[in-house]
Amino acid sequence: MKDILRAALVIVIVSAILLFVNAKLNEGEGRASKDSITVYNWGEYIDPDLLKQFENETGIKVTYETFDSNEGMMGKIEQGGTAYDISMPSEYTIEMMQEADLLLPLDYSQIPNIKNIDPYFLDLPFDPDNKYSLPYFWGTVGIAYNPSLLKGQTFESWDDLWDPSLKQQVILVDSARETIGMGLNSLGYSLNSTNMDELREATDKLKALSPNVKAVIGDEVTQLMINGESAVSLTWSGQAADMMFENENIDYIVPAEGSNLWFDNMVIPRTSKNIEGAHAFINFMLDAEVAAQNADYVGYSTPNLAALDLMDPEVTEDERFYPDEEARDHLEVYRNLGLEMLGHYNELFLEFKMDMK
Repeated sequence: MKDILRAALVIVIVSAILLFVNAKLNEGEGRASKDSITVYNWGEYIDPDLLKQFENETGIKVTYETFDSNEGMMGKIEQGGTAYDISMPSEYTIEMMQEADLLLPLDYSQIPNIKNIDPYFLDLPFDPDNKYSLPYFWGTVGIAYNPSLLKGQTFESWDDLWDPSLKQQVILVDSARETIGMGLNSLGYSLNSTNMDELREATDKLKALSPNVKAVIGDEVTQLMINGESAVSLTWSGQAADMMFENENIDYIVPAEGSNLWFDNMVIPRTSKNIEGAHAFINFMLDAEVAAQNADYVGYSTPNLAALDLMDPEVTEDERFYPDEEARDHLEVYRNLGLEMLGHYNELFLEFKMDMK
C-alpha cells in the first residue's frame, strides 16, 4: 500500500511541475507576441538593414522567414503551426487566401503611408478596395538575353525563342503559370485562359520548343546568366535586373504580344498574434525613404510614387522595368483560376517537362 501511495504522490508532483512549466512557456509566448512580429517573405526580398531600423524605431522584434512558392507559403499558413503576422503573396494567391479565410482586413487608420502608393496600383480586381492587401513590388515576365553569346538574335516576339539557332540555349522558369502562359501569349491567347483547347495548343507548341530548352529551373538561372553559361532565359523583371547589375552584356525585353503584370503584396494572415505590430510594419515599409532604399537593394519596381523621387532617375526612367501606363495596358494580371483549373495547368506543364526527357 505504501508503494502505491508513494507512486501516486510522485505522479501528482510531476504533473504539477509540468503544468507550471507549460504555464510559464505560454506566458512567455504571450509576452513575446506583444513585442514581436513574424514576417514571411520571398527569399532575398528585403533590405535586412530595414528590419533592424524597424526594430530600433518601434521596439518590435522581427522574426524573418522565407518561402519559395506561393503554394508552399499558403500551405504553411493554413497549417497554422507558426503565427505569421505578415506575408507577401502574389496577386492570384490573395484571391485564394481570401476564399480560404486566411486573411485579416487592413485597418487604414493605422496605415497613413498608403498616401505614397501610386493610385494605378490600388483597387485592382484581385483585391477590390484593397481590403486585405497593399502592393509591395511589381514587375513583368519577359526574356533576359546576352547578345554577346548570340548571332544577332533579337526577341521582339515570343516566337523568336523557337528560332533553330537557339538550340540548347533557352532556360525556362520552373513554374506552370509563367511557362504555359508564355505559350499562350505566343498564340495570342489570354494568360488566364480556361479553354482546354487553347491550353492543349500552348502545351503542344511548348513541346516544339524542347530542342532549344537547356533547362527548366528556378533561381539558379540568375547565376547561369551572369556567368555566361546560358544565353537566353524566361524570367521575371527583377531577376533580370539582378543579372544586368552583375553582367552588363545582358538585356531584358517584354515581347510585343504582351505578358504578365505581376504584384507581390503585403497582407496580415489570420494567424497574426500582433495585429497592431503588423500594421506598423506595413506602414513602415510604405514610408518613401524606406521604400526607395528597399527598391534600390532588391532591384524590383516599387509602386511607391513618393519613393520614385528619391531614387536614381536612370533606374526609374528605364522603361524595361518601369513601363509607362500605355505599355502596361498590353500586360495581363494573373487571376485565381480555381484549384481544378490550376491542376490542369500543372498537369500540362508536367507533361511538357516529361516530354523533354
